[in-house]
Amino acid sequence: MPLLPIAKEILQKYKNHPYCVANNVLLPINSNQLFNGYLKEVADLCGISKSLTTHTARHTFATTVTLANGVPLETVSAMLGHKSIRTTQIYAKIVASKVSADMKTLKGIFNLALPDSLLYGAVA
Repeated sequence: MPLLPIAKEILQKYKNHPYCVANNVLLPINSNQLFNGYLKEVADLCGISKSLTTHTARHTFATTVTLANGVPLETVSAMLGHKSIRTTQIYAKIVASKVSADMKTLKGIFNLALPDSLLYGAVA
């Protein structure tokens, strides 16, 4: 699976960490609970009041980082390691702005004179 440069740097940093080598893991974190505790500390330091967890991070990656930036659902599914795209469809809700932007794209492609009320979900 291709990785972003920052992810490669992080994995490289911990490649020879004693815990990672001994336990054949990528990061020296022995539980989600411990990792979630670290995320809470980071959130506090950054002034983020929302509860951050590994699940929140995964969901944010799926929706805000990938889908909202036009990454196809099939690609997001592969990135998340889902065996079925149906799992991704349930897991990563598509925000209304994405649907609206996609409709604008379609309007441009087909050069249709659709009223904006249809593009933005207004009900007549």
